[in-house]
Amino acid sequence: MLIDLLSDTVTRPTEGMLRAMMAAEVGDDVFGEDPTVNALEAKCAEMFGHEAALFCPSGTMTNQIALRVHTRPLDEVICDEMSHIYQYEVGGYAVNSGLAIHLIRTPNGILSAEQVEAAIRPRYDWLPRSALVVVENTCNRGGGSVYSLQALRQIRAVCQRHGLALHIDGARIFNALAARGGTPQEVGALADSLSVCLSKGLGAPVGSVLIGSRSFIAEARRVRKVMGGGMRQAGYLAAAGIYALDHHIERLPEDHLHAQQLAQALAEMPWVERLYPPETNIVIFDLKPPLSAMAFLEKLLQQGVRAAPFGPHTVRMVTHLDVSGEMIQRAISALRHLAF
Repeated sequence: MLIDLLSDTVTRPTEGMLRAMMAAEVGDDVFGEDPTVNALEAKCAEMFGHEAALFCPSGTMTNQIALRVHTRPLDEVICDEMSHIYQYEVGGYAVNSGLAIHLIRTPNGILSAEQVEAAIRPRYDWLPRSALVVVENTCNRGGGSVYSLQALRQIRAVCQRHGLALHIDGARIFNALAARGGTPQEVGALADSLSVCLSKGLGAPVGSVLIGSRSFIAEARRVRKVMGGGMRQAGYLAAAGIYALDHHIERLPEDHLHAQQLAQALAEMPWVERLYPPETNIVIFDLKPPLSAMAFLEKLLQQGVRAAPFGPHTVRMVTHLDVSGEMIQRAISALRHLAF
């Protein structure tokens, strides 16, 4: 059996989740008449202490909607250069919202309040207007790195002082909370909007939720429609999200333990040049040149383990609910049998 560490997006619905999906009561969500979608949105808004929420097909869409609603053309968004909105959303900030982007370089994707403040533009005709800060928590390219609540409070204070909005790309926010503590409401209180992914560590097949004020979400619904995200009987998918929130949050530390076990084994390997210490469920490591990521992954796949290239000499492994402790031990054994 393949041990799939490619991503935590490869999970399949559990039997309990499938039963919940098939039993869902549905309606037409474009008309606001799908009771299961409405229940998911209300649940997420309440969890994070906000007024409203919006169910969308993907985290890319929730992020892009947030950018559009918080800004106007010729504005600028401040984020880390590892951020998902810059790396993996096809330049949507420019196409969808007419935005410039101000990138900050950090070693692990975690911005400081001082860096954010230094990036805010003075008000000159020839400069874009700083309008929005986006933080990704956890940061994928940073190796699942986590913002502390204190760091978020400090960034929030900078945003309030300068009149900027703060959006948290919380694709893996529950991993962050499991690793560092805190509650969803504590995080929610620090953001103007949040994006929460249901189809990563939580194991739902599809969907992300955008959370914010009632007026923000009212405008977000219009933007979702123009982006093609208005769905009809989406309650079947929303039911999976509700099930995930009810049953799959408390098990996330198990994924973190498995990532630590992989990292401990990788630290012993002679062909590993650098290892990013995992805080959550993502393990990233650099291979010693001239060993390439593709050559390494080809040999690893022959051993029944799949992972992702993350650069010419960099590999990413992600643990999730479809990977058991026994499978992690088999993956470690496979790593130990590799020779280059």
